[in-house]
Amino acid sequence: MKNTAKLFGIAALTTAIVFGLAGCDLVTSGHFTITRPPSHGDIIVIGPGDLDMGEVRTGGGAFLMGSPPTELGRMDDGREDQRWVTISEGFWISQTPVTQAQWYAVMGNNPSVHNSNPIGGDVQGRRPVENVSWFDILVFANRLSEFANRLGEGEGFTPAYMINGSTNPDDWGDVPTSINHPNFDAWSAVQIVPGSTGYRLPTEAQWEFAARAGTTTAFSNGEQDWTNQESLDRIGWFGFNRGDATREVGLKEPNPWGLYDIHGNVYEWVWDGSWGDYLIVRGGFLFNSVRDARSAARPDWSGLGMEYRVNRAGLKGFRLVRP
Repeated sequence: MKNTAKLFGIAALTTAIVFGLAGCDLVTSGHFTITRPPSHGDIIVIGPGDLDMGEVRTGGGAFLMGSPPTELGRMDDGREDQRWVTISEGFWISQTPVTQAQWYAVMGNNPSVHNSNPIGGDVQGRRPVENVSWFDILVFANRLSEFANRLGEGEGFTPAYMINGSTNPDDWGDVPTSINHPNFDAWSAVQIVPGSTGYRLPTEAQWEFAARAGTTTAFSNGEQDWTNQESLDRIGWFGFNRGDATREVGLKEPNPWGLYDIHGNVYEWVWDGSWGDYLIVRGGFLFNSVRDARSAARPDWSGLGMEYRVNRAGLKGFRLVRP
């Protein structure tokens, strides 16, 4: 099986969020400076690494998902049991978690808890967006696909999610904020439009396949010991090196396929991950044990039950994929 990651970079602008190349149709908002892109093939670039899409291509085959019984820190209740999973088609995945600047550019707001006082010289807009529910992300993904089309992307990104027969979030009604919300059942029955080419959450298998980047160790840099702070400091933000808040994306070393912040910083929502009655988030969170940031870790410690897809908290962000 041949796996490659084609990464498309762009020069850094320290205070700007960039859709494509600098110098295009400059718009200044109250929070960020936004340049709108020309046609840029298969990707929308939103800042250096913000939504640069790494291309993960495979000719078909399988990878071993989960952790071996000997892995230090594994959860032995069955949730990490190894199984062969087939990744039959290639996909694009964002190099970093979605940032606050990117969310603002599309949605016009910043829901993040960590929305001020960046530390260590971090750029506020390049910190990961968080405090968004699984339902909020459905809206964002379709809005981003529509936004791409309005900005003249050549291929055309057709929205992926459909609720009540529509891909337009304006038709979906209010975002459910509790399991008793009148729209909860309809939103929970969301479907992926067959053949759609727009942005969406990765499946749990896609997430781990891309996170591992061909590795079989506990962490994508080859580290097996979740207590080895010297090694893990190079690849992510954790309780021992984070400071007091989330950190700017893309500052640590990437995994072998060029993906940043796979381990630590914020947990990442996925499309289909579950364990019993619980939704699963992946990648670990900087305030919690590094054990939860292993490539195979499937934590549900925070009580993210299936009904809690409505939950918003400052510990959960996400990244996106495209077919």
